[in-house]
Amino acid sequence: MAKILICFASMSGNTEDLADLIQTYLEEDGHTVFMEEMDEIDPSYFHEYDGSIIGSYTWNDGDLPYEAEDFYDGLEDEDLKGVPVCVFGSGDTAYPKFCEAVNIFEKGLMNRGATLMQEGLKIEMDPDGEEDVVNCRRFVLNVSKYLTEVNI
Repeated sequence: MAKILICFASMSGNTEDLADLIQTYLEEDGHTVFMEEMDEIDPSYFHEYDGSIIGSYTWNDGDLPYEAEDFYDGLEDEDLKGVPVCVFGSGDTAYPKFCEAVNIFEKGLMNRGATLMQEGLKIEMDPDGEEDVVNCRRFVLNVSKYLTEVNI
């Protein structure tokens, strides 16, 4: 199966909980998953994996968190043509730009030529409801299908 990187930024633990859930489902599907905090890696790592999944919470009113800024800026230096990626994030619908970090990362990745394996996953706060679990599982199934049928 595929070798997958999950990199994430989490402050309250919600995005990390989501990353853990995604990792669990990917491993249940037979993939090898490596998990890294976003502020400890750079986008050049994507080339070492069959697919990469980025997770970030949204700060304030639609901004990337400070832990994600350097990583995002590093996208400018990378040619990600054809590199399979997707994005997930946690957010709060009390803010007008719910999970905007997901949109920002998707746009930045596509501008560098990356291929989106799956539309971004947006979860309200912590992934603890049944709908969140179902959406997370569907997200992973689509990633697994992409990596199995298209990329591997």
